[in-house]
Order: sequence, then C-alpha cells, then structure tokens
Amino acid sequence: MMIPEFDHPTFRLAVAQFDQAAEAMDLHPDLRERLKTPQRALTVSLPIRMDDGTVKVFIGYRVQHDSARGPSKGGIRYHQDINLGEIAALAMWMTWKTALVGVPYGGAKGGVKVNASTLSMRELERLTRRYAAEIFPLIGPDKDIPATDIGTNSQVMAWIMDTYSQQVGYAVPGAVTGKPLSIGGSLGREEATGRGVVNVTLEAMRHLGIELDKTSVVVQGFGNVGSHTARIMHEVGAKVIGVSDFSGGLYNPHGLDIPRLLQHTQHGLPVTESRLGEVITNEELLTLDCTVLIPAAISEQITKHNASNLRCRILTEAANGPTTIEADDILRDRGIFIIPDILANSGGVIVSYFEWVQDVQRFFWKEEDIRQRLREIITTAFHRTLLFAQAKKTTMRMAALMHGINQVAQAHTVRGLYP
Repeated sequence: MMIPEFDHPTFRLAVAQFDQAAEAMDLHPDLRERLKTPQRALTVSLPIRMDDGTVKVFIGYRVQHDSARGPSKGGIRYHQDINLGEIAALAMWMTWKTALVGVPYGGAKGGVKVNASTLSMRELERLTRRYAAEIFPLIGPDKDIPATDIGTNSQVMAWIMDTYSQQVGYAVPGAVTGKPLSIGGSLGREEATGRGVVNVTLEAMRHLGIELDKTSVVVQGFGNVGSHTARIMHEVGAKVIGVSDFSGGLYNPHGLDIPRLLQHTQHGLPVTESRLGEVITNEELLTLDCTVLIPAAISEQITKHNASNLRCRILTEAANGPTTIEADDILRDRGIFIIPDILANSGGVIVSYFEWVQDVQRFFWKEEDIRQRLREIITTAFHRTLLFAQAKKTTMRMAALMHGINQVAQAHTVRGLYP
C-alpha cells in the first residue's frame, strides 16, 4: 500500500522497479515491506529574509531511505517542482546504487522547493544555511553526508559544511562532499558522474563489438553530468552529434565542436544560441539515429509514447529514472542494450566516497589515482551485473536492482529487527 505522503510518479516508478526485482529474487515479504518505506523523512519550513526586506518561507526535505550498511549518502536538489515523494524515490535508488557498487553507504536525498536562479547570492546563502541548520540533527560524517545535485554546487556545499561546523565548534570537512578543494574537496569530483558514464558505456561497446571511431553519441541535458559526459566522449574519440538543455536541442551529423560549445555555455548561454549545429526539439533529439543515447536530464523522459521511436543501440541512463516501466518493456523487446541508472551514474557517489575517505584520513590522492580507482570500481560493477544478467537470463536493470537489493537485504537479515 502506497503511503499518501510519498505518492508521486517517480516514487511509484521506484517502487514498481523494486517490486519487479523483489518478485524475481523471491525476497521475503517482511524485507519487502521494510525496504519499500524510507527509514526517515523530514520536512522543514525555511523562513528567509529576502533582499527587499520581506520574509518568504520555502519548504525543504531530507529523506534517509536506509542505513543498514553505513551512513546514508545523497545529494541536495534545489528545484521548484520537487516534493517529498520524488526525494524519497531518489533516496531509494541511492540505496541500491551504493550497494551495487560496494560503497559502504545507505541511500538519502534532500532538496528545497525553489528556483535557485531567481535568488541573489545573499538569498541563496541564507536559504542554504537555514536549510542546513534545520536538517542538522540528521546529518554528519557518521550519519548522513549530503552532496551536490540539480541546482546546487560546490559553493552551496561549502555553506552547508561551514554551518554544520559552526554548530559543533570545529571544522568538519567530511560533513558533505562536492566541496571546493580549499576546504577538503576532492580532485575529480566535479566530473565524476560523467566520467563514470563514459567508463561503463565504453565497456558496453566492447561487449557488443562496437568500434569507438564509428560511434555517434547523443546527450540529453548539458548540466554538470551531461556536459562532462559529452566532453569526455569527445576526448576519447566518439562523435557527439546531439546535445540539449532547457532551451532545446542542437544537432550536427558531422559531430559537434564540444570544446567550443563548452566555452559558449560557460557564460550561461543556452546551447541553441551557439550556432554550432541545427536547432531541434528535445523530443527530436531523443529519436536521432545514433549508437549511444545518454539521457542526462530529469526522470521519465523515455516513455511508452516515444520508446518505439528511439534509434540507438545503447541507452546509458545518466539521469535518475529516465525510463518508465512501460518503455523498459518496449526497449527490451527491441534489443536495445540498457545500462541502468543505478549503475551508469554511480561515478558521483563513488568519488564522493573517495572524498569522504580523504577527509576522514586527512590524506589526499592524486587525480590520476582517483580516475583509476573510479574506473576499477565501476567497470567491475558493470561486468558483475552483466554476468549476473546473462546467468539469470534477465535484463541489466533487473540484474543491477537484484544485486543491490540483495546486499541491503543481507545487511538487514544479519542485523535483525530492533527492538
């Protein structure tokens, strides 16, 4: 039975995926009930004095889905359309993700219902510090470690780290990840999700016998994840023929000049104003003829209405939950190789783990070491998932979910039920 407070399309998608995997692995009914419901869910009101002197109240959330395997971990999202159900879904996916790749965390997520682009820097800082103060009882390096997500960046993490540190009376770099280097951030963290996306995509291409120099790539979304994915794909020799952002899509069948496009967007300009290709819609972008399609925007972009029109061999889910249950069935029947989100975008939490370890040890690593360790962990997880899928004759998504859920279920079983 769906708890009304969490009833949201994204949460329903997360639960439906869980139910499918739990049924396939014959998970005990008691564990199914425990794992479908978040462990903790906090809603806070955030009264902020705006620059014009008025007070405006925003709503914030922090959801901890599970902490059986260690402290919970998850980003903070600033977006005007979020709600408790969406945050709970993202926290659930984070639980399976950390378990799948073997990082000793549980899943969490947070957010504030706000369009951050409408705030001044002073308003954004006040909002962030108030949010950090309100969720302070739940977070900490041994309890729950926030990180960046849509609408937040290293500066936001710096404010949260400072607010937390002020509360306890000393600097606690490990309270958050995704921080600036000057206060304990890690080399390679900003590009981590995108680099992980490229790592697993290249492994899938090797598995399928696809040559890199004959590969065309389309990336939906040109934020942090999408832009780094496009850049690294371009650097390794793939031809990126299409990208998109909030303004629409950009297409060039001969390959986009990604370095020039990055210079253009660094000034806050939309990709459609770059004049580096033909302007198309986001819907047209998803159906371009390509080798690899990488949705790196928001959830539920590939649905039963457009899944039949996709023309890719590999779908690498850089975004969280970009494919609906109905679309999944269509893509499976069409033979499209899917690298599921909890595997494809796990590079971010893997390098966040590296940052947390470095903060705790007060010993920092070289960037080449971080990239190598990221590649080892994420490609090992890819091949483990692939072998499991082949052995069980199931999809990559079900294999990834079943492995992640099984790791969490084992932790619950051996720890028992308190009291």
